[in-house]
Amino acid sequence: MIRSWMGAALGVGVLLTVLLGHCATAALGIPKAAPAGAATTSPPTASTGSTPPGADRGAATARLSIPSIGVRNLRVVPYAGTTDDWPGTLIQNRGLAASPHGARGGVGPGEIGNYLVTGHRLSAGGPLRELPSVRAGEKILVTTGGTTYTYTVTETRKTDFRSPRSLAEQRAEVPGSPSQKPTKAMITVSTCATLEDNAAGNHWRDAKDNPQHRIDKVGVLTARSKAEPSPGS
Repeated sequence: MIRSWMGAALGVGVLLTVLLGHCATAALGIPKAAPAGAATTSPPTASTGSTPPGADRGAATARLSIPSIGVRNLRVVPYAGTTDDWPGTLIQNRGLAASPHGARGGVGPGEIGNYLVTGHRLSAGGPLRELPSVRAGEKILVTTGGTTYTYTVTETRKTDFRSPRSLAEQRAEVPGSPSQKPTKAMITVSTCATLEDNAAGNHWRDAKDNPQHRIDKVGVLTARSKAEPSPGS
């Protein structure tokens, strides 16, 4: 009888220990150990050196610098698509800039037409946080294939995600003029107008969490030169 009582008490004690240990682990946010031999997974981490999903492996990446706002050697990843679509958004989410090309995108660095570059302003490190302050006459440098292309900013445009016409103007071969044929190499560097939209009481967002408006800096190619060697190369 005594043995039975002691065995029951011992069983209750073990059960309480297990339950209390589980509760304490959950309350403290301590992850439970995986069973021996079980597969474990870790959260994915961004790597600016690897090829992001959706990137065009056949096209060369570029490096974007905007001296007036301290942007230096921001990696620009090309992909087949259009501005701020899902593949481009996933690239931007890694703290990189995205450059769509093809039938619905733009051209490459230094080519006749519109070289489109998009990047986050607030999330993923906010590489283009200060883009709205870039003024006409300031320089945007794009380096790829041993050449640096210098664009001079000519104007600031605003794109409306809810306006097909506005989107067509942003993505046109001649920025702002979809009906014109390009004769110059141009660039459009775009980022979100989240702060401005919020300040105006406009909290609309699309499925990718983009605000209604984007701020675009448009420039024209004014020089090309041999790229300087990267530090450490």
